[in-house]
Amino acid sequence: MHGVQMLREIAFSFPEVTEEPHFEKTSFRVKKKIFATVAAEHNRATVKLSPGEQDIFCTFNAEVIYPVPNKWGKQGWTHINLLLIEQNMLTEILKTAYVGIAAKHLAAQITFEED
Repeated sequence: MHGVQMLREIAFSFPEVTEEPHFEKTSFRVKKKIFATVAAEHNRATVKLSPGEQDIFCTFNAEVIYPVPNKWGKQGWTHINLLLIEQNMLTEILKTAYVGIAAKHLAAQITFEED
């Protein structure tokens, strides 16, 4: 499993996630707040991270995960190449984005892998 389908399955494993159109993309939301979008024709996801989280994840590989190259990127929006990302890393990135915007009672239901 890879690409858009992998992202969709991971996102729907989180509480109260909806999938809705967002301009020419598909968005994944919790309580109407976007935590990820997908541009399927480019095999690319974009997620909302804090600038600190973005710095950490982007040290992995600039071909796989990298800041959006504009003012949105400076706010933490981060692109993910869905053809190259491993499932476990995508899961942790999506969890981080979800927890960053979800209500506390929903975020508390997410557990992260231990190192």
